[in-house]
Amino acid sequence: MKKNSVKGFMFYVAFVASLGGLLFGFDTAVISGAEKSIQQIYGLSDFAHGFTIATALIGTIVGALVCSKPVDKYGRLNSLKVIAFLYLFSALGSALIVNWYSFIFFRFLGGIAVGASSVVGPMYIAEISPSHWRGRFVAFFQFNIVLGIVLAYLSNYFINGIPDDWRWMLGVLAIPALLFGILLYTVPESPRWLMQQRREGDARKTLERIGEHNIQKELTAIKESLVSTSGNGEKLFQKRYMKPLLYAFFIATFNQLSGINAILYYAPRIFEMSGLFRDSAMMQSIVIGLTNLVFTMIGMILIDKVGRKKLLYIGSIGMTIALALVARGFSTETISGYYMLVCLMGFIAFFAISLGATIWVIISEVFPNSVRSKGQVFGSMTHWVWSALLSWMFPVFIKTGGTFIFGFFAVMMALSFFFALKLPETKNKTLEQIQKELTT
Repeated sequence: MKKNSVKGFMFYVAFVASLGGLLFGFDTAVISGAEKSIQQIYGLSDFAHGFTIATALIGTIVGALVCSKPVDKYGRLNSLKVIAFLYLFSALGSALIVNWYSFIFFRFLGGIAVGASSVVGPMYIAEISPSHWRGRFVAFFQFNIVLGIVLAYLSNYFINGIPDDWRWMLGVLAIPALLFGILLYTVPESPRWLMQQRREGDARKTLERIGEHNIQKELTAIKESLVSTSGNGEKLFQKRYMKPLLYAFFIATFNQLSGINAILYYAPRIFEMSGLFRDSAMMQSIVIGLTNLVFTMIGMILIDKVGRKKLLYIGSIGMTIALALVARGFSTETISGYYMLVCLMGFIAFFAISLGATIWVIISEVFPNSVRSKGQVFGSMTHWVWSALLSWMFPVFIKTGGTFIFGFFAVMMALSFFFALKLPETKNKTLEQIQKELTT
């Protein structure tokens, strides 16, 4: 296969696998346009409302937790196909609900899809990508998350105001979910999973299709990495994996303690607190989403050139300053909507090029082949537990005015700088090289 066609095919594979990220992002942000209507329709208290919004996030924890064994037994690709149809059923069910209980059920189902997608998508892309492209291809998953967020905000803006608008907001996700499910039948399985199943011939064919230069050398390295451990029964929580566990835990923790998901879920409400009308608040949410998209693209370009560590250094400083300014804005008597917009745009920009661009890359890289699915589950679960807790309690915290919660986010981002100091650089290294460095 010619070099250009190989590169084009790899971009196509990364694009298809990353559509799970687009659905992830759309599902994450679309609720921001519907959440106030849902609270009014069902007469929910702030605590019950927070729980309702967090239902999907509770589902993400379950989805991340239960997908490890199926993904090892049935493969990365088959697992992604199941996830696609979970998204489809959740979207249709959420649009056709008849009461609060059915809404909770279908949002929970969508959460399972998001949680599983956050495990399987980056893992699949990391395992199928050549080392010199891996960072940008796994970051492509994050790009699609952000693109999904922007599309959700745009969709909410144009749908807002029609009868039962919140149903349409939630139901439109069914279209890309169906497309994702169909396109997954056109891409190959992970060569590393195929080697775990002793299907060396199929693994060789996949490596040929993705343009691996020295196929026999790559097959030997994968085989040795599997032989050096106990295979799929290898325990994750043991001393030799302490470093990967700590890196995955802290990157996921700081990602959420930045406040990113709480801000995305409640962006219109935050802007309405600045005195804006609902339409203006939704438009400013679109601006936030576009900022996220542009700077995620910049992060994708830089991640394999500058490296993971430098992006985290820059991001931690910028986020700390921006969040401190947001907290200061909430402490004044009059909060300008444009002041809040500029500060939150600054936060989003620095988040996108650092924690946003690197989280799924780092979690997918630091664990050895034999426990990668378990490690990806651990990292994703850490991410979603924090996300669920913060999103559940955010309506309660924001009632106090926002100074405390945004001040807390700023302090956490200051601490993330010290995490970046300890993180090893993984750019341009094969997964097997990283395994040797972190587990020996």
